[in-house]
Amino acid sequence: MKPHYELEDAAGGLVAGVDEAGRGPLAGPVVAASVLFTRGVPPQLRPLINDSKRLSAPAREHAACLLQAEPSVLVGIGAASVPEIACLNILHASMLAMRRAVSRLSVTPDFVLVDGDRLPALACPARAVVRGDATSLSIAAASIVAKVVRDRIMARLALRHPSYGWDANAGYGTAQHRTALHEYGATRHHRSGFGTVRRVLGGLPG
Repeated sequence: MKPHYELEDAAGGLVAGVDEAGRGPLAGPVVAASVLFTRGVPPQLRPLINDSKRLSAPAREHAACLLQAEPSVLVGIGAASVPEIACLNILHASMLAMRRAVSRLSVTPDFVLVDGDRLPALACPARAVVRGDATSLSIAAASIVAKVVRDRIMARLALRHPSYGWDANAGYGTAQHRTALHEYGATRHHRSGFGTVRRVLGGLPG
């Protein structure tokens, strides 16, 4: 099933979709995006929008570029850093990133649809939508932008730390990443509270 616009139409007014990327990786920030279609979904964009996990990397890049270039589409991006993840835990850091993404829209939405089963504290009404990236076009668009932005961040970090393969694994705990952690140790971009990283820092098998 492809995402649709029924939840946005039912809510009425200016409705933003919100999603995050990077909750599970061992390194890097968690990134969230909010997307608001001010005049409905442009026909040329509708076929390009889907749950980001169902799209190839080139398809995500193409869709994200068009979303950010379209004047009738508002995009807000927020992130929570590795120190914030360590301080707050990944769930609350994700909520912070989503709040920041909504706050960076150029208008305040009338309503917000959030992927998942929990809501960040927002200044407007909101609804949590389980598997929202497969249901709502606004959330699916946000999932694309968040994933593309985070992948770009990890690719830039990979230039400084090439051993971990972040340009390919985006910080997830692949075999290459875990091997590099044991061989080279953790960087300041690693999430020290995550089990694999914590075990490596403690000299234990990952």
